[in-house]
Amino acid sequence: MKAIIPVAGVGTKLRPHTYTQPKALIPLAGKTILSFIIDQLKDAGIHEYIFIVGYLGDKIQDYVNQTYPELTTYFVYQNERQGTGHAIELAKNIVNNDEVFIALGDTICEYDIKEVVSSPYSMLGVKKVDDPRSFGVAIVGEDDFIESVVEKPAIPKSNMALVGLYKIKESNFLFECLQYILTQNIQTQGEYNLTDALECMIKRGVKFQHFKVKSWFDCGKKETLLESNATLLKKFGGNIADANSYEDTIIIPPVSIAKDCNIKKSIIGPHVTIGSNTSITNSIVRDSIIGSYANMHEVVLDNSLIGSDANIKGLSHSLNIGDNTELEFG
Repeated sequence: MKAIIPVAGVGTKLRPHTYTQPKALIPLAGKTILSFIIDQLKDAGIHEYIFIVGYLGDKIQDYVNQTYPELTTYFVYQNERQGTGHAIELAKNIVNNDEVFIALGDTICEYDIKEVVSSPYSMLGVKKVDDPRSFGVAIVGEDDFIESVVEKPAIPKSNMALVGLYKIKESNFLFECLQYILTQNIQTQGEYNLTDALECMIKRGVKFQHFKVKSWFDCGKKETLLESNATLLKKFGGNIADANSYEDTIIIPPVSIAKDCNIKKSIIGPHVTIGSNTSITNSIVRDSIIGSYANMHEVVLDNSLIGSDANIKGLSHSLNIGDNTELEFG
């Protein structure tokens, strides 16, 4: 089985951070969004990965090669962003009819990955949502098999949203259907969607079971990213590197602090993730994510997302600051 992870999106809802950093590499509870996904798949015994990259794709490639040198990896560039269906179709020659597990690059979920991988059927991950109009939606029959899927329906017939996790045994049918929607120009909201290819497979007789995820962590915008950071820290606990200096500092767990940080006369936590080589003095930080090589002096941060190499001096309360930013409050 090969894993396909599309990470070519530009992450417009997380700007300014995604101007300089791919969304998949934003720090979250001591890891990155991408590392949460890869670690789950590794635990299930998957060792071959196809990354569909585009915007800032070189940073994805460098990160994966440095962090996971033991994996067999391929990087395919999606030069024109035409949807998830178009992205997956680019992996056809590498897949070569093997089974595939597709995980969208901003999807962090809790589920039994080993059970899903070992199932004799193709499977789609689902979760009940209050308003399914913004998602792909699955209609599940009484026999627990999926009868139909539709992308972002105006009038949903189900509240079972597709979460972005797909185990496909019949990859030959998948790529035939992807080719079909591309050649027939079948688009939803101006894009070639994977959901339309899955519907094509169902109509051709492929059986899909569904699996429910226990939790689905939204990483798409600042507010939900901070909520996911807090939830994951509470669930898995923080990780505080030993090689740091903490002078006259109070740490309120759970927090995650990377290596080579220098923190003085500050209160950190709860629900804070701090990247490596960051300096914080005379500050109070809670419910926030701070990138690497940041420098903060005399600030009060709450529900803030701070990029790498940011330099902040003065007093503030809630910020959304990109990389290489310098602010001074009087």
